[in-house]
Amino acid sequence: MPPLDDSPNTFELPPLPFAESALEPTISARTLSFHHGKHHKAYVDKANSLIKGTDRAGKTPEDVIRATAKNPDESEIFNNAAQAWNHAFYWRSLSPTATKPEAALMDAIEKTFGGLDQLKDKLREAGMKQFGSGWAWLILENGKLAVTKTGNADTPIAHGQTALLAIDVWEHAYYLDYQNEREKHLKTVLDKIVNWGFASQNFVQAMM
Repeated sequence: MPPLDDSPNTFELPPLPFAESALEPTISARTLSFHHGKHHKAYVDKANSLIKGTDRAGKTPEDVIRATAKNPDESEIFNNAAQAWNHAFYWRSLSPTATKPEAALMDAIEKTFGGLDQLKDKLREAGMKQFGSGWAWLILENGKLAVTKTGNADTPIAHGQTALLAIDVWEHAYYLDYQNEREKHLKTVLDKIVNWGFASQNFVQAMM
């Protein structure tokens, strides 16, 4: 028999940082169960299976994403690897308790967007303008805050940007709770469960 391959997986399914019911009523436990336990898990499992035995195995998730982002022959690896990373980042972008940006990030938000409400409007607009599946992001690029959107599995990592916050606008993120009302989903998430503490930590670390 061949030896067992006991090398660690590059991609892992992290536990949710809160109980499945913790985001209700904004996001239901049923949605989180499918989203995390089915969709996210599938991306993780597929990414690991695709890179097993290749020179991508053993690399960090970020390195795998950067290496495959512009290679059409590795698009399947990129799509699953990026989705695994995006989702792990997204869970930490949510919080069951109300948060607000810490001083450094809030100062940058006010200078760049005019205030937190204006930033929320930009993120909601980005999510609405993303045709089909994708993501809305608060990013840091060249030392400056910006809002951007990406389609399907695309991610700021592939563009040399630093992600600070992610909002998922794939239908599986909201359809069980909001059906086709993407804008209602976006507004409710942005008003109630965004983890501004996580975004603040990412900002401070990126600015060091």
